[in-house]
Amino acid sequence: MKLKEWGAFAVLGLVWGSSFLWIKIAVAEIGPFTLVAFRLLFGLIGLLAVVRLQKQAFPHERRVLLAYLFMGAFNTAIPFTLISWGETRIDSGLASILNGTVPLFTIVIAHYWLHDEKITLPRIAGLVVGFVGVVVLVSRDLGPGGLQGNTWGQLAVIAAAMCYATAITFSRRHLRGQPPVVQSTMVLLIADAFMWVAAPIAEGGFHLPRLPLTWFAIAWLGLLGSCLAYLLFFYLINAWGPTRASLVTYVFPVIGLILGIIFLGEAADWRLIAGSLLIVGGIAVVNLRLRPRPIPAPQPASAD
Repeated sequence: MKLKEWGAFAVLGLVWGSSFLWIKIAVAEIGPFTLVAFRLLFGLIGLLAVVRLQKQAFPHERRVLLAYLFMGAFNTAIPFTLISWGETRIDSGLASILNGTVPLFTIVIAHYWLHDEKITLPRIAGLVVGFVGVVVLVSRDLGPGGLQGNTWGQLAVIAAAMCYATAITFSRRHLRGQPPVVQSTMVLLIADAFMWVAAPIAEGGFHLPRLPLTWFAIAWLGLLGSCLAYLLFFYLINAWGPTRASLVTYVFPVIGLILGIIFLGEAADWRLIAGSLLIVGGIAVVNLRLRPRPIPAPQPASAD
């Protein structure tokens, strides 16, 4: 793996991992549909500026446009709304943890959908190790009745993870080779069009935020969590494939819980440290590629 790719992975993990905190802040004042509509609008403005600077051309083929229509719905509009709606009922840290199930769905879907993403022993081992890390982190939120928070909110975030896994694999198969900036812009353009139609219907009109902090959360989610993050994400899908790229979601619980400690005064315990180490270890194992042992060259026969 190239250093540039790992750098993109780290920045993406930090940006998207912090998004759960800003979503929680924003939905305290505005509805989830309105939040997603404005978030995507901010992100789209940033991406259109990048497209203009790079002088990229948009696709016109019917097959490609239909593929982007699918991606706009299942990679962005639906999961963004599900997570935002879920966070009106559950904590942001729990949402980041549940979103860590994306690689588990991805590795299964990609195995049957892509010829070059078959399940291997290192991938299974890495996913198991990483998932154990997520479980260790989840154990911090266990109570007498199981996971704390609203069950429907938890199911909404898991459904969003399934949407992400499907869209990641679909993108690799049908949009491979498209420039990341074009992929990002087309997906956000279509998704935002969906949201501006759905939001007034679902929430009875738009209710603009009044608090400066809410506007800051929207700007962060749009310019960093959508514009920058999508550029990095589609870059990683093209470079690594969907299974390895989806492992960025294993970083989310770590970032989400650390932000909870810093801003909400949550205590750090052994489960945070152990879970974080397991997650990092799982990422390393899945990305491990065993090199074949070199075959020694035959020795020339000695003359007697």
